[in-house]
Amino acid sequence: MSRRRILLQLDSDPQASVFDAVVAVDSDVDVLLRHQAVRPEQVRELVYGTMFTRGPDELHNTAIFVGGSNVAAGEELLRGVVDCFFGPLRVSVLLDANGANTTAAAAVLAAKRHIPLRDATVVVLAATGPVGQRAVRLLAAQGAQVRVASRSRQRAEESCAAVRRRWPDARLSAHATSSEEELAEAVQGASVVIAAGATGVQLLPRRVHEASSSLLVAIDLNAVPPSGIEGVEARDRNTDREGTICYGALGVGQTKMKIHREAIRKLFTRNDLVLDAEEVFQLAQEVG
Repeated sequence: MSRRRILLQLDSDPQASVFDAVVAVDSDVDVLLRHQAVRPEQVRELVYGTMFTRGPDELHNTAIFVGGSNVAAGEELLRGVVDCFFGPLRVSVLLDANGANTTAAAAVLAAKRHIPLRDATVVVLAATGPVGQRAVRLLAAQGAQVRVASRSRQRAEESCAAVRRRWPDARLSAHATSSEEELAEAVQGASVVIAAGATGVQLLPRRVHEASSSLLVAIDLNAVPPSGIEGVEARDRNTDREGTICYGALGVGQTKMKIHREAIRKLFTRNDLVLDAEEVFQLAQEVG
């Protein structure tokens, strides 16, 4: 008897994400169990419901998706999920709260299409946000020299320290970008810039990035005007603008959606996967 694919959606928000639900349906999930406002202390009983209802040889047909808009809350839920597993009693799980993992993977993959990332100098603007932090992690793992930029140098240094705990050999430098002079210094000599800031906030004026002759790839993840990188349009996808290859949020979003769907499908190939940023990026390289 063929078991139907069941996905348990754990969302920390008051209303479980409709976006994530639609993607799950489009990823060939047969049954979607949506839970909202999930707190860490509720995770165990929810996960046990997925583990103890099917035999070990059938658990690959059950999986868990951890979402919500709060990435820190999502990470806490993921830890709670993984702590429930023991022996063969486990199911595969994907963390993509606020789309942070799939978006960061799509952005880094876009850069990698055009230049070798090992030894490349890459600036991540708003690097202390959820997508920026993951982009820094992925770039560090690829051997890039990453300039971790934030309006606050202290927050940038804290992000560097967090990544080094995961990747001790990461080549990172913290940069404050609270003034145009500091921003120009951070961008000067870089091959790639990724703007990962909040929607509607311009992080890189045209006059600053056009003054950097070394810039080969510009990736803006903000879809709401004004653009995060002035001059980059949301629909840009491998668009040459005066010698710089540009990607906008919608251009990157096409790849992000593909990665998101494939990551959910991947969950049902076995019962022991834990897909966080690095695992999602590995999948992105296979399907992107």
